[in-house]
Amino acid sequence: MTHTYIPLDLYRRKWIFNHKDLPVTDQDKCAIRPLDEKSAMGVWNQWISNKSSRAEQFTKGDWAAKVDAWQQTEHWQSAWDSEDAGLPEPLAAFIPWPDDAPVYFCYEKYQIIETRWDVFVRNWKCFLFFDDGPLLISPKHKQAVMFEQSGQYKLGLRG
Repeated sequence: MTHTYIPLDLYRRKWIFNHKDLPVTDQDKCAIRPLDEKSAMGVWNQWISNKSSRAEQFTKGDWAAKVDAWQQTEHWQSAWDSEDAGLPEPLAAFIPWPDDAPVYFCYEKYQIIETRWDVFVRNWKCFLFFDDGPLLISPKHKQAVMFEQSGQYKLGLRG
């Protein structure tokens, strides 16, 4: 599937990658690629849900709505608030993806950012300025993460 991207400078949420307290290198910015609405919809329909457009709407038939899809729940908020830039340890331990694995950070059906795993790891706090149920997936791997506004995240496997 070929995607169309929005230049990061034109992305309406670009400020999350330009925050003075969480600097993103120019090299990483080049690898943070927001999808246009049509491409985002295609990724969402293929990998997330062809019924629901956001996490709180997941219903029967959506893999993310299945209780057994999620293996453990952890907390991300304290790691986000800390001075440590590293991923929360349970998340880092759960995901064995290679640095160059393509990943999608899916805010909702029409808001998805494509990047690489190493870029996400270095800049995960920026992605979480919007924390209303985004999903992190890699099309080549089964592991998935759902971040919740409660400051928790769920680790699981896509069905």
